[in-house]
Amino acid sequence: MRFVSRLLDACRKNRSLLCVGLDPDPAKLPVKDVFEFNKAIIDATADLVCAYKPNLAFYEAMGVRGLQALKKTVAYIPKNIPVIGDAKRGDIGNTAIAYARALFGYYKFDAVTLNPYLGYDSVEPFLDYKDKGVFVLCRTSNSSACDFQDLVDNFGMKLYQSVALRAGDWNKDGNIGLVVGATYPEELKEIRKLCPDMLLLIPGIGAQGGDLESSVKYGIDTNKERAVIVAARQVLYASPDKDYAQAARQAAIELRDSINKFRGM
Repeated sequence: MRFVSRLLDACRKNRSLLCVGLDPDPAKLPVKDVFEFNKAIIDATADLVCAYKPNLAFYEAMGVRGLQALKKTVAYIPKNIPVIGDAKRGDIGNTAIAYARALFGYYKFDAVTLNPYLGYDSVEPFLDYKDKGVFVLCRTSNSSACDFQDLVDNFGMKLYQSVALRAGDWNKDGNIGLVVGATYPEELKEIRKLCPDMLLLIPGIGAQGGDLESSVKYGIDTNKERAVIVAARQVLYASPDKDYAQAARQAAIELRDSINKFRGM
C-alpha cells in the first residue's frame, strides 16, 4: 500500500494530524533502555497519532546500541502507523542509491526526509521505491534558515519557493512532500498555495516556538488533511518521572484535540 494512502488512513482512523518525533536523549530519559522508553511512548500514543518520526541523529549518537534500538523501534510500531525516518540525506546518485537501500530496505521506513541541495539525481533513487514517501526540505524551522533559503534568483524567486515548485515537478507518482517549519507561518501559507495537494511535514511547534493554530490553518489542504504536525520534546518529556508514558499520552491528547479544533473537526 502506498505511503500517502497509509498516512491518510491513519489520519482518518485516529482523527489525528499529530506525528510524534521519537528523538530519545539519554540525558533526559527516566529509564536507561532507549527501546523500552520508545515502546512505552508508542503504547501510550498509537491511537492518537498519524505517524511517528525517529530522527536518526539521536540513535547514531549512541553508536551500535542506538541503531539497534532504532531498528527495534521501527519494527515495533503498529503496521497501520507510518514511520518517517528523519535522515535528511542528500548525496550524489550512486551514494543516494545506498542511502535509499539502507533507509527503505534495512530500517524499513515508510518515508524519509531528504536535502535537495544536490538536485534531482540525489532524490531519484528514493523515488524508485514507489510505495514509499519522500519529504524534501523546503523551508526549515531553524532560525538561520534564511541564510540560503531566502536567496533570490534572477527571476525574483526565493530558493525555498524554487524548491517547492521543483519538488512539484518531480512528484510524478504523488509520493513527494515538503518539510516546512511551523516557525515560518507566512512561508507555510505561501507554500501551501504553491503546492495545494502535496503533503507538508511541519516541525517546530512546542520547544521551537512555532504557533500551532497558524500551522494547522495554513498547512492543511482543502479537505483539512495532508498536514503532518510534528511534536517531539513536548510529548516525550512531558514528565521526567516514571509516569512519563501517561504524561506523554495526556500531552498527545491535548495536541491532537487542539489540532482538530483548529481544523474545525
